[in-house]
Amino acid sequence: MRVGIVCHPTYGGSGAVAVAVARALGQAGHDVHVLSYEQPARLPAGATGVTFHRVGVTAYPLFRYPPYDLALASAICEIAERNSLDIVHVHYAIPHAVAALLARAMLGSRLRVVTTLHGTDITIVGVDASYHRPTLFGLEGSDAVTAVSAWLRDETRRFFRFDRAIDVVPNSVDAACFRPDPAARRDFARDDEFVVVHVSNMRPVKRVHDVVAAFAAAFPRGGGRLLLAGDGPDRAGAEERARAAGVADRVEFLGETESVERVHAAADAFLLASESESFGLAALEASACGVPVVATRVGGVPEVVEDGVTGLLVPPGDPGAAAGALRRLAEDRPFARSLGASGRRRAVERFGEDAVLARYVAIYERVLAG
Repeated sequence: MRVGIVCHPTYGGSGAVAVAVARALGQAGHDVHVLSYEQPARLPAGATGVTFHRVGVTAYPLFRYPPYDLALASAICEIAERNSLDIVHVHYAIPHAVAALLARAMLGSRLRVVTTLHGTDITIVGVDASYHRPTLFGLEGSDAVTAVSAWLRDETRRFFRFDRAIDVVPNSVDAACFRPDPAARRDFARDDEFVVVHVSNMRPVKRVHDVVAAFAAAFPRGGGRLLLAGDGPDRAGAEERARAAGVADRVEFLGETESVERVHAAADAFLLASESESFGLAALEASACGVPVVATRVGGVPEVVEDGVTGLLVPPGDPGAAAGALRRLAEDRPFARSLGASGRRRAVERFGEDAVLARYVAIYERVLAG
């Protein structure tokens, strides 16, 4: 098949999933074309079977905001025509689904469009009055719609009164890359420390300040180290919170790193404090590394983290409960190791790339068959 993949180039979330699908398709022998305004963070140059196309936007003085959606539609149109694409698989509804439908109209062809919903494109952007109707238009015009969790599927139906089928296809993890690696610990911490890891884009919804507060409450007098990978608008506030709590010397902000799998593998526990989460890819990647997860019981997280089996779920907005879960893991290492081992098995069996790719390919074949 000849497949176009449209995504935001972010390191986590929808960008990471889109790149994982693109790379797996390319390695399986399909002709894949990735479109975005920047090279996606997890897409290396020269990936097998994958060609990257940068979408350029001309900034005319007349335009207060460069019209990326129109530039994207034009790029999809050109690349679909030049490479005889069968399908355009867009990740994140706005503006990608609408741009793909516009490209199809300009082509005057039956280019198939598959739209994958990732969360905030529905729960935040999609419910905004400015974007609600365009989002619904994108959903209704797509040949197939998928969601990364059953929770997100149900929220989409509720928000948009959308009664067509939505396939639930979970995010995948590269279990060969994200795996237990005892040697990784030496790069980040001493053996006598209990290492807590958090990975996110540090937006307000991730509640990074709760991560710092929970760590400070769990290890007020030492014995622990907190590693935060990623960057975003709440980083400065979290750094201030660490200083105010007196734990700044044991909290490290690593920024965006290409070796996030080594950060995960160095951990004794992974902490996710989000107030909303449609899936929780970082939690899955931690599980694949054999790390027990402490996460808030929100959205699609319980579909990723099995409470008491692969991790511990706590109420959102309650750093004290998260601190208690961290202390339990630190004080009962055999229990923590059992959660981590179960998480690794579940990540490989249920969320491995081959199984998830097969589900997408089945959807492609279905829409191509009409």
